[in-house]
Amino acid sequence: MTMAKAIVQHDKGGPDVLRWEDVSVGDPGPGQVRIRHTAVGLNYIDVYFRTGHYPAMDLPGTIGMEAAGVIEAVGAEVEHVAVGDRVAYAAPPPGAYCELRVMDAARLVVVPEEIDDRAAAAIMLKGMTAEYLLYRTHKVRAGDTILVQAAAGGVGLLLCDWAKHLGCTVIGTVSSDEKAELAAAHGCDHPIIYTREDFVARVKEITDGAGVAVAYDSVGKTTFLGSFECLGICGHLVSFGQSSGPADPIAPAMLGAKSASLTRPSLFHYAGTRDELDAISRNLFSAMHAGVIGVEVNQTYPLKDAAQAHRDLEARKTTGSTVLLP
Repeated sequence: MTMAKAIVQHDKGGPDVLRWEDVSVGDPGPGQVRIRHTAVGLNYIDVYFRTGHYPAMDLPGTIGMEAAGVIEAVGAEVEHVAVGDRVAYAAPPPGAYCELRVMDAARLVVVPEEIDDRAAAAIMLKGMTAEYLLYRTHKVRAGDTILVQAAAGGVGLLLCDWAKHLGCTVIGTVSSDEKAELAAAHGCDHPIIYTREDFVARVKEITDGAGVAVAYDSVGKTTFLGSFECLGICGHLVSFGQSSGPADPIAPAMLGAKSASLTRPSLFHYAGTRDELDAISRNLFSAMHAGVIGVEVNQTYPLKDAAQAHRDLEARKTTGSTVLLP
């Protein structure tokens, strides 16, 4: 056994349940590797696991779905990665908030040389989410007008850049002038400051009443019904997060009024097989290499200060991506 440090929580709750503790890490078994993390991604899904809004993990336990690092040891029956490889992942089960971890090799992808560890840790979950949302959940087409809620967030910026490259007109909601400028710099044609504008009325104005082809909503309760109102005929509401809380139910008859569709997708279903993971990550890395998208690591925190990172994330004090450094 090897001793290392990790963020451990013994109870569900606020950021204060995240504690920096000693843990023991074993040797990898068949199909597993031991990875030493160099950077850990911070994502809102971590908040859901910390509070218990998502299916509870065993406690005491460690949250975190995304990280990059170097493989230290390899178990039997592992072929696609080797000791010394730089790898990254965005996959269950939780456990990334740690210095050292044993996990299934099948969940890892090798990081291209041109992408550094912090970028890899910041891009995997958000980048693969943006990929499946734009290419698989709702395949956008050139000429589409789309709505991105929380357009200055990590996934929001990627959606704006990528969708603009694909020929879409991008409308995005943000909370401040600063975030509006950031979203505009990343391909958002029409940033709407929802704190002082009615975003539904503004979307209807921008689209001459036609509405949008798809609304990507990671905010949930406070925006969900408004996102639905922004849809055009046969529009698609994609609810992939709930930073403001779970959305209220919507009746099928409401969808029928526009022949609209509603989806609540998860990356872990779209990247559930090795072939699917490879396809999504290849497309992501290709887009990064071509300069279509990038990653804005606008905040870093020592991993031991994960509780403060969570406070800032929930207070909407962060923009772009945040990385925790072991």
